[in-house]
Amino acid sequence: MGKCVLASKAWPVFTLSSALSGSPDHNSPVCVCPPDIALSSVFQETNEQKLYKIATELLKTERAYVTRLNLLDQVFCAKLTEEALKGTFPVDVVKNIFSNISSINTFHNQFLLPDLEKRMGEWESTPRLGDILQNLTPFLKMYAEYVKNFDQAMELLKQWTDRSPQFKAIIQDIQSQEVCGSLTLQHHMLEPVQRVPRYEMLLKDYLKKLPQDDPDRRDAEKSLDIIAMAATHSNSAIRKSENLKKLLEIYEMLGEEEDIVNASNEFIKEGHILKLAARNTSAMERYLFLFNNMLLYCVPKFSLGGPKYTVRTRIGIDGMKVLETINEDYPHTFQVSGKERTLELQASSEQDKDNWIKAFQETIEIFHQKNETFKSASKDVEEVSTAELGKRAPRWIRDKEVTMCMKCKEPFNALTRRRHHCRACGYVVCWKCSDNKVALEYDSNKINKVCKDCYSILTGEEKAEGKKKGILEIEAAQFSGSSIMCGFLQHCEKNKPWGKVWCIIPEKEALVLYLYGAPQDVKAQSTIPLLGYSVEDCPRPADPPASFRLSQSKSVHSFVAESEELKQRWLKVIRVAVTGEVPESQMPNDATANATDAQETSSDST
Repeated sequence: MGKCVLASKAWPVFTLSSALSGSPDHNSPVCVCPPDIALSSVFQETNEQKLYKIATELLKTERAYVTRLNLLDQVFCAKLTEEALKGTFPVDVVKNIFSNISSINTFHNQFLLPDLEKRMGEWESTPRLGDILQNLTPFLKMYAEYVKNFDQAMELLKQWTDRSPQFKAIIQDIQSQEVCGSLTLQHHMLEPVQRVPRYEMLLKDYLKKLPQDDPDRRDAEKSLDIIAMAATHSNSAIRKSENLKKLLEIYEMLGEEEDIVNASNEFIKEGHILKLAARNTSAMERYLFLFNNMLLYCVPKFSLGGPKYTVRTRIGIDGMKVLETINEDYPHTFQVSGKERTLELQASSEQDKDNWIKAFQETIEIFHQKNETFKSASKDVEEVSTAELGKRAPRWIRDKEVTMCMKCKEPFNALTRRRHHCRACGYVVCWKCSDNKVALEYDSNKINKVCKDCYSILTGEEKAEGKKKGILEIEAAQFSGSSIMCGFLQHCEKNKPWGKVWCIIPEKEALVLYLYGAPQDVKAQSTIPLLGYSVEDCPRPADPPASFRLSQSKSVHSFVAESEELKQRWLKVIRVAVTGEVPESQMPNDATANATDAQETSSDST
């Protein structure tokens, strides 16, 4: 029986017939070398072979990774920088998008990859990886910087693709080339985020096969400890970036019309579904997008290009219920009911139905767990229960606690939309929303003006469906009672006039600053996703005392606090939020105290 050598190991030589029969054939020797053979299953791989395969896999993936880094650094970044130097768009935009990708590329291209190639060339005499990977650990700080910048880079990439035709054309031209492999720039930019967890996985596998007394074990274990720590941050960024990437895809599928790309939105599930019509019981093709806070019920568009779906209804998770239904003509049906609409749906199979119901139920449960502290409009407002409505006088919301109608969300003004109070629930509403009259028991059954919701409850008459709830239509009072920080600030955006706003950073959306006109408003004026913003604390000559600024690209927000102490409290929270980390809450009663103080300074309505 002949022999061959692989990495200083002797292996038996068999013909195909002898391998299958179990007996050696001395006449026709054929070298059968694990691992890259069709008959490798005939042999029991040794640990040495397994370690060699892991090392080979590391080298193979490192070569592919360096190719991807070159694409990002030498093609995308270089081409965009070349165009930016012509004045088409700011050079800083390109720098902020690609962060320190050039440094990462240099390290892998000139150091790590050559070291791995050299080691694999001398594997027979030096079969080890731990020492090489230990050389990687000091450079993991570069990945921390890249991961930290990733969300901002994705946002900038989206902004300038929409804003600059030249910027968009360069990216599309490169993406159409074969070197891109039909993948977008966003997909390629995710590679450095994913690379550190890849090292962790290969190193764990390597240590499993490495004998306890192997000289390389100590270096390999040290490397794993540091790489695993770095991988934790990368994995978190991967989850965020993958969610963002999915939101961008959905945004494009919906024709860039729906407000999908938002820090508070989390994609859960999507898929084709059939909708049962109530009148003729026919089934119509529909498509669902389920998020942590809403369901988008969509109609497919039959077009060659452009948007794939049109949103028919947006149903909030708040108040949603899902249940199985039995339909003799249509199997696998279930019902989704929300405040906006009720849908009877048919899944493609029983398994598909179960998956949808499970996804809805888990989403609803998580939503209620996160929002159980926001059930009342305000901790300080004792609401009248439905059973007592009209039988007990309500506590009126003060006029100055709101700047818009608490039902239709339209802003008040002195002429066409003045403030009125619903005599049943005490909400401040406009004349259109209070144009309903009903007898109230607590007022000796006299006819009183009430809002449309109370009218519906007290009379049993169905109210007309209101407008769809937008992303800003979350009551300030819901957030104030459970916030990381809240209070009044003076606010100015770019060259607009200064105005007093009620600012909230809620616990459940700790990376978003909500701006309201007043503490009881039911709709925010605007939101600022804090992630990636720069914080400027140094007052300029024309700035008032206790001022600070938030800036990102061309977006600049200036704020003034009531005191230097309050300013520092806001900055302590915001400086953490802009890095993507969740800030620590202030003292438990601070948020409530701020809201209460603001309400007590307002005068009672008469």
